[in-house]
Amino acid sequence: MRSHLSAHDLTFTWPDGAPVVDGLDLDLGPGRHGLVGLNGSGKSTLLRLLAGELPPARGTVLVEGTLAYLPQDPLRGDENDVADVLGIGPTLRALRRIEAGETDVALFDAVGDDWDVEERATAELGRLGLARLSLDRPIGTLSGGELVLLSLGARLLRRPGVLLLDEPTNNLDRSARARLRDVVDGWSGTLVVAGHDRELLASVDDIGELRNGELRWFGGGFDAYEEIVAAEQETARRAVRDAEADVRKQRRELADTQVKLARRARYGQKMNDQKREPKIIMGARKRAAQVSAGRLRGEHEEDVAAAQERLEAAELEVRDDREIRLRLPATAVPPSRVVLTTEELRLAHTGRAVDLDLRGPERVALIGANGTGKTTLLRTVVGDVAPAGGSVHLRVPARYVPQRLDLLDDDLSVIDNVRRHAPDADQQHVRHQLARLLFRGRAAEREASTLSGGERVRATLACVLLAEPAPQLLLLDEPTNNLDLASTRHLVEALASFEGCLVVVSHDERFLDELELDRRVEL
Repeated sequence: MRSHLSAHDLTFTWPDGAPVVDGLDLDLGPGRHGLVGLNGSGKSTLLRLLAGELPPARGTVLVEGTLAYLPQDPLRGDENDVADVLGIGPTLRALRRIEAGETDVALFDAVGDDWDVEERATAELGRLGLARLSLDRPIGTLSGGELVLLSLGARLLRRPGVLLLDEPTNNLDRSARARLRDVVDGWSGTLVVAGHDRELLASVDDIGELRNGELRWFGGGFDAYEEIVAAEQETARRAVRDAEADVRKQRRELADTQVKLARRARYGQKMNDQKREPKIIMGARKRAAQVSAGRLRGEHEEDVAAAQERLEAAELEVRDDREIRLRLPATAVPPSRVVLTTEELRLAHTGRAVDLDLRGPERVALIGANGTGKTTLLRTVVGDVAPAGGSVHLRVPARYVPQRLDLLDDDLSVIDNVRRHAPDADQQHVRHQLARLLFRGRAAEREASTLSGGERVRATLACVLLAEPAPQLLLLDEPTNNLDLASTRHLVEALASFEGCLVVVSHDERFLDELELDRRVEL
């Protein structure tokens, strides 16, 4: 099967005029191609352009073979069961009616050549580790990870030659991620996968980085990409240090020149006062000296300006590596303090029994396969979902951060969102803490609707960590979903400042390792 994806002069801009891509040329043949970039850089937008779901301002996209695209939120909203998610619902229902003896021509038209669709769908479910799912199972009973794999299966059933995947490992447990990697590793057509999952991107053939509206390609997988970027950043930081030294040197030379010219002017005036020459000659001599001094001063000022321009150019090549450092003493929990206990707790939907006992500033990961009730447990702890049985005893103030980060009011600024959760907090203190969360100066006044994914995470953490009363139990549900590596680093830094008890649901093993967990609880 031939497969090829190309674009010529592809151009698209944000409503504010900032370019996502400007004159992009792309030529991708069979192989596995990774796409990375900071949150808000436009990776999802680029995939939508390539998939034909978004019209470009200029340029063309050419696809050889069938193209399938898996967005981050793949459901249309009208699906009822597994068959609908797989995109075979109408065909399967027509097939059932034919098997029951109906002979309406419209039913045969609906089936077309897909008489084996049920067998192919069942085989695809098995390949993705979903053999236990019946085709008529309601989607409301499925976990987020199961829905992602089902949606991937729907694309694979079309037998595409070109496959575009946008953050496909979000919500997937380790087993499901392994299934997805098998699909990627075995892909023989043209594959483009956008994301920040190191394990998934380790096996691609090359990496395209979307940055400042430009797409740059790096040969090899993610490790090779990181090594190249790290080496370039070291060179860039050295260039900045050299440029800073040159600016200081040029400014010193300008200052020295100004001092020397002032001395020369005073000396010249003194000599003129002692001479008995005609005023016209003394004036001509003074003007010549001033012209010479002005020229010399101008040359040094130009040298300073040129050095400053070199510094600014060098600084543009250095990536943002700011760190988050907070002090949150009000979140501290004594080691012996009982934080949370459950008694004969049974979770809604799953009916699963859970025993949980949290004490002191523990750091705990809830792990388990998709559909085991991890999210349900977190929501039960904070009272969003009633248990099927038993009870929860919460002994400290708690805050829950859901997967969708819907704590923010998009019509309010970052600082006003924080004030909603801490109305009596001192404004200067809030601004100081927001600056430590990298919302410095006017950045704290930005509306939440304008924030990128990583910025939304930091703003949400600000609302939670600075809330009144201060949380001493923090519950996080898949917090690294859709986060680039820099934003994940900022999240780890912010959580390092939290002195209370932390419970986190995540399938991101690197993130869990960096949290320095005390234990893992498997559901």
